[in-house]
Amino acid sequence: MIHVDQLTKYYGDYPAINGVSFDVERGQIVGFLGHNGAGKSTTMRILAGYLTATSGTATIAGHDVFWDSIAVRQKIGYMPESCPLYLEMRVGEYLHFRAGIKGIYGRTRTSRIDYVLERCWLKDVNRQLIGTLSKGYRQRVGLADSLLANPPVLILDEPTAGLDPTQIRSTRTLIRELGAEHTILLSTHILSEVEMACDHVIIVHDGKVAKACSLRGLQDETSRQGCLVAVFDGFFEGETLRAIDGVAIRSGDNFDGTTTLRLETADPVAATREIYRRAVHHDWPLRELRPDRPTLEDVFVQLTGRT
Repeated sequence: MIHVDQLTKYYGDYPAINGVSFDVERGQIVGFLGHNGAGKSTTMRILAGYLTATSGTATIAGHDVFWDSIAVRQKIGYMPESCPLYLEMRVGEYLHFRAGIKGIYGRTRTSRIDYVLERCWLKDVNRQLIGTLSKGYRQRVGLADSLLANPPVLILDEPTAGLDPTQIRSTRTLIRELGAEHTILLSTHILSEVEMACDHVIIVHDGKVAKACSLRGLQDETSRQGCLVAVFDGFFEGETLRAIDGVAIRSGDNFDGTTTLRLETADPVAATREIYRRAVHHDWPLRELRPDRPTLEDVFVQLTGRT
């Protein structure tokens, strides 16, 4: 549904993205991740037709983004991070206006506006001026706009920015439901959202794709990387465990009278046995020892080198 090949965009001498390539299949919900300045928004703006690329190709639903941009725009619903809205218009008026621009008229326009108002929890502010809405409500108006024409592809840039926790949960559920009807490319800084709402992930670092795979594939890959969590009573000197061959300490925390260490090892079974043996021999106050799979956040930090 979305095909990107060697996409590059220069601002002067600075490459915002450099040789980005990925594919998004029909019906997938893909999380597009990267730290600030990694090139996420630039890529999404190019796909939406807001920017041109310096080089490379991109197609959506078989249409070239650069040479057939009108057809592409008819296939996508784009929600930028900061939605440009007409603040002096009422919510219903704005959606009515936007539907007309998208060629939606008559009963279809009425039914689609009713649908998106309901879907995006805007019924109670239908007649309110957009300029008086909170940022969260403005985000909902932008999301409603992207859904008006019922496009096969949704490109959503930080759709939950400004929402409260309850609204974030509702939006996450909505995205999962929309995935049954739309292909979704979703940019967000909230990694837990990606784990709960997406089935694929693309991680961008320094303008290049660092990782592109399914979440299940990522979980399978990280599960082969041995990781243990050891919890000790009181303060425990983690350096003691470095004497065990093949065990490295990733991180450590002291909280509520305990010490929690995250350990990396190529052989978790052998490492577990050795830690238990030494705990008994040296009378270590070991409270808990369990296997632990790296989270998406761990993988993100590992790939981007950012903490």
